Amino acid sequence: MEVIINRRIRRTRRIVRLLFRLFLIGLVLAAAGAVALLSYTKMQGPPPLNVSQTTIFYGADNSPIGEHHQGEHRLWVDLSAIAPDVIDATLSIEDRRFYQHFGFDPNRIGGAVIANLKSGSKAQGASTITQQYARNLYLTHDKTWKRKWNELLYALRLEMNYEKDDILEGYLNTVYYGHGAYGIEAASHHYFGKSASKLTLAEASMLAGIPKGPSYYSPLFDYERAKERQGVVLQSMVTNGVLTQVEADAAHLEELAFIRDELDRPSVVGPYFQDVVEEQLIEEVGLDRVLFEAGGLKIYTTLDPQMQKEAERWVEAEMPDSELQTALVAIDPRTGDVRALVGGKDYAESPYNRATQGTRAPGSSFKPFLYYAALENGFTPASTLLSEPTTFTYDDGRANYSPRNFQDNYANDFITLLQAMAFSDNIYAVKTHLLLGPEKLIDVAERVGVESPLHQNPALALGTSEVNVLEMVRGYSPFANGGKRVEPRFIRKVVDSEGNVLFESEPSLTQVLDPKLTFILTDIMTGMFDPYLNAHTSVTGGSVAHLVSRPVAGKSGSTATDSWMVGYTPQLVTGVWVGYDKGQTLEQRSEGQIAKRIWANFTEHALANQLKLPFHQPDGVVAVEMNPENGLLATADCPTHRLTYFIEGTEPTKPCPAKAPDGEVEAIDETTHEKEKLLNRFFKWFRD
Repeated sequence: MEVIINRRIRRTRRIVRLLFRLFLIGLVLAAAGAVALLSYTKMQGPPPLNVSQTTIFYGADNSPIGEHHQGEHRLWVDLSAIAPDVIDATLSIEDRRFYQHFGFDPNRIGGAVIANLKSGSKAQGASTITQQYARNLYLTHDKTWKRKWNELLYALRLEMNYEKDDILEGYLNTVYYGHGAYGIEAASHHYFGKSASKLTLAEASMLAGIPKGPSYYSPLFDYERAKERQGVVLQSMVTNGVLTQVEADAAHLEELAFIRDELDRPSVVGPYFQDVVEEQLIEEVGLDRVLFEAGGLKIYTTLDPQMQKEAERWVEAEMPDSELQTALVAIDPRTGDVRALVGGKDYAESPYNRATQGTRAPGSSFKPFLYYAALENGFTPASTLLSEPTTFTYDDGRANYSPRNFQDNYANDFITLLQAMAFSDNIYAVKTHLLLGPEKLIDVAERVGVESPLHQNPALALGTSEVNVLEMVRGYSPFANGGKRVEPRFIRKVVDSEGNVLFESEPSLTQVLDPKLTFILTDIMTGMFDPYLNAHTSVTGGSVAHLVSRPVAGKSGSTATDSWMVGYTPQLVTGVWVGYDKGQTLEQRSEGQIAKRIWANFTEHALANQLKLPFHQPDGVVAVEMNPENGLLATADCPTHRLTYFIEGTEPTKPCPAKAPDGEVEAIDETTHEKEKLLNRFFKWFRD
């Protein structure tokens, strides 16, 4: 018996010694493996921390007007810009030993393994914040042992190469909070409409509970379930010693106000404008598209959010529910800054930008370029030409052109340049164009910034060559600013996520026109709103003159398929186009008036809080009371009069003739009469 017992003892000792040796070998192998693992991770170096970040657009007032991201809305913020309650809540519920472990927590791993063995699944997670951050950066969310192993390797690399605060900051900026919001800053704005630095304890504990199941615990989907989860978070904070039970209970009882409706969230302001910004940065500035789309850039633009909202408001108010489309551009002529841009009625339905991509015939809104050329070549507001049905022969007699006035309204008499602009007389315009030669009009248009091809023919005077709205507004800007061509500016500055300035621009203006002549032309262009100029027909802007309560100048234009209105004040030049994409004919009495109404209402309300500035009169310009019907000085015997501006020395000096007694012929200045007859005979060469 004793022998048997001794054998058993010896066998037990051998087994114990064997197990001990195996344990030592295992320990050595584990140590060697740990050394090898650490050496391997160290040799791999620091893993990259780059993640896609949301690019933010800012308006002229530096308020956010839109964003661009690749499906992951993320706004990176420093750890110091995150409310302490967010950090405490996150550490308490996700990884209370974060500052003690080296990337993984053996205690949590052991507990998770036991729980998973009992359940027969891998449902219980043991990932630390470092491991979760590694997964957010480099891995998928599938529950496999291979993914867990890679997660561990990346976690070790992070811990060996980065500070704990850097890892925590990265985690809080990459974790998913549901509803497309990645990172605490995006989540804070999404749920509460505020920055992460301003979150309360109740708000912070609510958000900290979401990442465990972003859809399941979303307070926007199930508020009661989210409140239960918030209670778990608050209790973990009590357990972790960062809150008292009283504080936790008070936070849990607090009723939270969420941004529940999409309509309550900041909307995109000026989507067509933002498309132009994107195109310019990539195509003209040369910015890398990936950097633009996911680099967390801050793009400071020239868009005025309030003006843009007024533009969109009046487009919506005036445009009918039909296929009729519109475009609007507003520029500050003092800088060239684009303040508002609308490329169509509804961006969601049609992102095609009719303000910059579409070209249409501007009609009579092109005439100011012609009449500036006329002023530059000796015309004055008093210059008269005969307005009557006329057929012009050109191209060495091989072609005829017979322009018509709207509704065949002709003075059948001489009219002044002042009247011709106010009435939009086509005969006067074509005669002027042929007198000057087509190159004069083209030269002026190109000087002020029109870049579309212009065709040398008589009809060019009536705006038959197609242009876009941005070109027209740019072209009118020198009339408003004393003759300076502007470069339309959309972007002020671009800053990367590190605060480096990648691009910056300044206003660019070039003197191309005579300030005295642009002032005189502007005065002529106020005539379209002046009912005192009504004669054989009405001024073209009379229907909207009452909508604007400040000094304005402008010109409308219409073709069978297009309606335009371009006008300005000293602070703002605005152009509006209305028409069908497929070129259907407009109903002039209804659809043909919409552009004017949009322009007038927008101009009035966009500038509501700005001074009602007059146009600046330069030295060398004089004003006289002129009879607009004949271009002579107004007298008591010729009561029709209007204060009209001229280059000093070119103003009329002959008084308006006295009205003859009944049965007698009125006295006419013979010199003026002879000049008019010679000019009329010249144009009869072009007539049938």
